[in-house]
Amino acid sequence: MTGQQFFFLLFALITLLSGLRCVTSRNMFHAALYLVISLFGVSAMFAMLEAGFLALAQLIVYVGAIAILIIFAVMLTRGALTMPRGAQFNTQAGLAAVVSAALLFILLRVLPGFAYPIGDAAVPADITTTVGQSLVNEFVLPFEVASVLLLAALVGAIYIARERPKRQPGEGEE
Repeated sequence: MTGQQFFFLLFALITLLSGLRCVTSRNMFHAALYLVISLFGVSAMFAMLEAGFLALAQLIVYVGAIAILIIFAVMLTRGALTMPRGAQFNTQAGLAAVVSAALLFILLRVLPGFAYPIGDAAVPADITTTVGQSLVNEFVLPFEVASVLLLAALVGAIYIARERPKRQPGEGEE
């Protein structure tokens, strides 16, 4: 096993374990932190695969924006930091397990026969420049719509999480 394979497996294990802890943690703040660790692991795997643009996009968009937005939302909703005690699984856990097992079976059957490109023939010389020019020239509208959608989600989260003044009995009733 080479050093690169070892570190790839290490980052894959970190990503999988932190993802598992993210969905099983009872504390929402801890779940958000496990999500950040998982996203960092994915970014590290992209970097090891020499996909620099995807690694930076993962860091900037997901770790830098989405995860921080989730952490702020969790911190703003102070009352709901921990899940209520009781059953960890809901009524759809069995169906989710069956669907997950079926998907794993399909992937294990299909992926070994997949023809992977060999060498750098499938990758343009400077992918970052190509993607940047495409974003500016061809995909300006979807890019801007996504940014407005994220801004609306942030404003909506702040509106929902804000503290409302307590109404006194008899106030507002006429």
